[in-house]
Amino acid sequence: MSTDNPLTHFDADGQAHMVDVGDKAHTARVARAAGTISMEPATFELVRSGNAKKGDVLGVARIAGIQASKRASDLIPLCHPIALTKVSVDFTLDADTHRVLCEVTARTTGQTGVEMEALTAVSVALLTIYDMCKAVDRGMRIGDIRLLEKAGGKSGHWQAG
Repeated sequence: MSTDNPLTHFDADGQAHMVDVGDKAHTARVARAAGTISMEPATFELVRSGNAKKGDVLGVARIAGIQASKRASDLIPLCHPIALTKVSVDFTLDADTHRVLCEVTARTTGQTGVEMEALTAVSVALLTIYDMCKAVDRGMRIGDIRLLEKAGGKSGHWQAG
């Protein structure tokens, strides 16, 4: 494998390694990620009303997402542990499609980005909604998990098209 391999988590010999960020500048970094969960109309109403058997589904999912963002490096083998300075988990309810959109913004000042933290938070927040509602709707669908935007560091600003 050549040294100009665009997959930075492999060394010149093709072995996986954690990227050395030691010489990178400490800069403000932000990432936004999103995903959705679709459900039956009755399940959607339980979530919207806050009267699900297990309690406030979105409140618990928000805390789960924040907690997950802080554990991204424990779950993703080559992800650097970083000090997050802010994580917000927001939900938008779409009554027409019976979907919940989760959007996460993660921030840090450091030597590497926060994309994995934002994506992990979205994933776990949506999984938490599934877990809390599975007794009434096992057919829920989680999807469209994606990075929306990242800024900071050497690569600058990127936004999904």
